[in-house]
Amino acid sequence: MQNSEPASSPGAASPRGRGRPRAFDRDEALTRAMHLFWRKGFAATSIAELTAAMGIGSPSLYAAFGSKEGLYAEAVRHYRARYEAHVWGNFAAAPTARAAVEALLMDTAAALTDVCAPEAPRGCMVTLSAVGGEGQAELGECVRAARALGCEQVVKRLSRAVAAGEIGAAVDVPALARYVMTVQGGLSLQARDGASRAELEAVARLAMAGWDARIGG
Repeated sequence: MQNSEPASSPGAASPRGRGRPRAFDRDEALTRAMHLFWRKGFAATSIAELTAAMGIGSPSLYAAFGSKEGLYAEAVRHYRARYEAHVWGNFAAAPTARAAVEALLMDTAAALTDVCAPEAPRGCMVTLSAVGGEGQAELGECVRAARALGCEQVVKRLSRAVAAGEIGAAVDVPALARYVMTVQGGLSLQARDGASRAELEAVARLAMAGWDARIGG
C-alpha cells in the first residue's frame, strides 16, 4: 500500500475529497496490529508490515499512535481488554479458591487454543512477549506489570481462602500463586507449539490433582 497519493499535475482539478484523510476503523486497525505483534514480536514486525496489515499509511499510523512503541503498548492494552474476561471471569466468580484456580487453568486452555478467536495466534501475547529483551526496557516493564497483575489476583484470592479457613495458614501463599501462574504460563508456551485444548486441559487436571494432594480437595 502506498503511504501517500501521487501529486496532482499543476493546474489539474482536484478530485472530490482530495486532501481529506481517509477515515479508518481504529479498533479494527489496532486488532490487526495486535495480531501481527502477537505473532511476530515487536522487533521482527516492521512499520511496512504494520501499515499493510492496518490498511493505513505510515503518516496515519504515527498520527494515531505516536510511534511503533506507542502502537505496541496500545496493542497490549487492547489485547487485555479483549481477552482478559475469557480467562479471569470465572476465576473471579468462583465460590472457593480451588474452584477459582481450576476455572483459571481450564479457561486458559480454552482461550489459548481456538475458542475466543479462531483467527488469532496461539498462546498469550503478554505471557510470550520478549519485548523487554529486544532493547525496549519501557515496553518490557509494561508487559511485566501486566503479567504481575495476574499473580497479584491469585495471591489475593488465596489470601481470602486462608482468612476463611479454606486453606491452612501454613500454606506459602506467594509460592502457591507463583506455581499456579507457572502452570498457566506453561500452557501458553505449549499452545504456541501446537498443543490442543484437550492436551492443555489434561495438564490443568494434573495441576489440580497436585492441589488436592497438597492443599486438599
